[in-house]
Amino acid sequence: MKTVEQSKIDRINELARKAKAEGLTPEEEAERATLRAEYIAAYRESLRGQLDGMVIQTPDGKKRPLGKKIPLN
Repeated sequence: MKTVEQSKIDRINELARKAKAEGLTPEEEAERATLRAEYIAAYRESLRGQLDGMVIQTPDGKKRPLGKKIPLN
């Protein structure tokens, strides 16, 4: 499973604070967009892993995997 390093999360937060306080340069905006995209991809992959591991128990006691219904893209 893909995870985002804590230093990258800290940088996303730092850029968010700076954007509110004084604004960002075009380079910083591009960096923020890249970091956010990486974070969102890792979050989706983690969520998909959790959902893939879930099972549903039917009223008759049988268990079946949740299954893939909607792509997370």
